Amino acid sequence: MKFTYPLIAAALAATTAATAAGTAQAAHTDCPQHFAGGQPPQIVNPKFKPRTQELCFEAFAVLHSGLSRTPLYAAERLTRKNLEAAKALSRKDSFHAEDRLPEGDRAELSDYARSGYDRGHMAPNADMPTRKAQAESFSLANMVPQVHENNAGVWAGIEAAARELAREEGELYVISGPAFIGKDIQQIGRVLVPTHVWKLLYSPKQQRAGVYLVTNDKTKEYAVLSVAELQKLAGIDPLPGLPAQAREQAMSLPKPQGNRGGGKKSQPQQEDEFTLRDASRLLLDLLQGILGK
Repeated sequence: MKFTYPLIAAALAATTAATAAGTAQAAHTDCPQHFAGGQPPQIVNPKFKPRTQELCFEAFAVLHSGLSRTPLYAAERLTRKNLEAAKALSRKDSFHAEDRLPEGDRAELSDYARSGYDRGHMAPNADMPTRKAQAESFSLANMVPQVHENNAGVWAGIEAAARELAREEGELYVISGPAFIGKDIQQIGRVLVPTHVWKLLYSPKQQRAGVYLVTNDKTKEYAVLSVAELQKLAGIDPLPGLPAQAREQAMSLPKPQGNRGGGKKSQPQQEDEFTLRDASRLLLDLLQGILGK
């Protein structure tokens, strides 16, 4: 995404040194099948690294943070076959605390109770091809506090668009996660509330990737970012093996299904522009503390 507002471009550029300083050697994973090229994302902001734990599930993997008590990301490999199997399953909610995590680092059901926030899936229940995988997706290690209108609105549309692209192409790698931008981060119980949520789609067929970015509020709008821009904003390099050219330019992403709001489908020469309101809000967030995360 090429920002058309110079102050935002400058603010993002200023984060490059801070995030690059945290870049490490390739991360290890016990479940490489969920990642493109078998390489998991890298945490490039060193402040996110303490108290992290990888959790491997049947159909997805999570890197969980004991600081936020949320995932930092959830990764999936979607295939046409698995999505057809998932489509045949009815939903059975089974929200539960993740007993593989230390008690002090994990979210509990009581953290979300009467909070006013949804328990928002990062790896969606509707992607899960088996009953076991479906039950695992309801682990709170796969959840973030999410505004209901967001979870049931534009975010649900983005999830559906990812599934549709995976069906069309036969295979798609998807990584989803929260972003905590600025210093005024809210909390429910002991769980931090993300300011934004994002979903990356990587197409092996196209060898390209793009990222949806949504503010965690009642918005119907979304922005499209490149992998490089997501790294600067979220402090995570989601695709360490992606060539430089593909990192800098976002692929065209499908419009979220059912989205009737102000979000934009990627279009040549127009896909990368924020609305002025989005630009102002993001700039404010950045200047309030992205460098101090």
